[in-house]
Amino acid sequence: MEFESIDDVMKRLEKAGYIASREIATVVFLAAAGNKPILVEGPAGSGKTELARALSTCMNRKKIRLQCYEGLDEAKALYEWEYAKQLLYTQMIKEKINDLISEADTIADAVERIADQEDAFFSERFLLARPLLQAISADDPTVLLIDEIDKADPEFEAFLLELLSEFQVSIPELGIRKAKHIPMVVLTSNNYRDMSDALKRRCIHLYIDYPEPALEAKIIRMKLPGIEQRLADKMIVVINRIRELDLKKRPCISETIDWAHALAVLRIDEITREAMSDTINVICKYRSDADMVKASMDRILH
Repeated sequence: MEFESIDDVMKRLEKAGYIASREIATVVFLAAAGNKPILVEGPAGSGKTELARALSTCMNRKKIRLQCYEGLDEAKALYEWEYAKQLLYTQMIKEKINDLISEADTIADAVERIADQEDAFFSERFLLARPLLQAISADDPTVLLIDEIDKADPEFEAFLLELLSEFQVSIPELGIRKAKHIPMVVLTSNNYRDMSDALKRRCIHLYIDYPEPALEAKIIRMKLPGIEQRLADKMIVVINRIRELDLKKRPCISETIDWAHALAVLRIDEITREAMSDTINVICKYRSDADMVKASMDRILH
């Protein structure tokens, strides 16, 4: 289902459980209209991966995810040959192979006869498609999530350029495979390293930062419909004051949501020093950050 307008994007994403700013919705609309990948950068927990999930839901497309990591290569991302399966088939048809080469006069002739049948051994039945090949080979349009591309090696990033430029891949044994349908591509980055200019040129860039207070409050109310307005507003004020501290990792929207859940489970309806101390580990992921928040409690809660 294509998007009709920016407002349509916002409405459909919200229905899928994702509250998008107008900037996010505009990027999504332009990317969908122009078949352009989206490179989404921002701090961990800001909703980058969640955006791909929501797009899959509201566009009624299957989501295919490639998790990137150091050392990722084409074989793990594109395809592999199932050599064990090839060997099994070879053993099963051993008699047929013997019949094929029985009249060969020389080794070279035998090899030539076998080579004439190599299409039987290097065919789709022995090809194990990985996420990238799955996305462009799918019979229906998909959403392709290339998660944490910044963790992959620059060489792998360079390999992606052909895919993102032409939406086709080359398989030496089978030839060129072009996309049946161009997928909606979302690449995410936590700024572990800078992306190349070549990759950025092929994408529409989107930076998802900490949400504005009004947007964050709307997200909290959507995730926890029963939360009191007064408590939600106080939470947003406190979280934003915590983000002003010089922390190793500032709390993102995911931590705000987790904190709201924690307060609900503990039946806490007032944010006090005691409530903050009891739930600080939900907000802070490092001991040094938790200590800094505790030391700044008066300023945070005033």
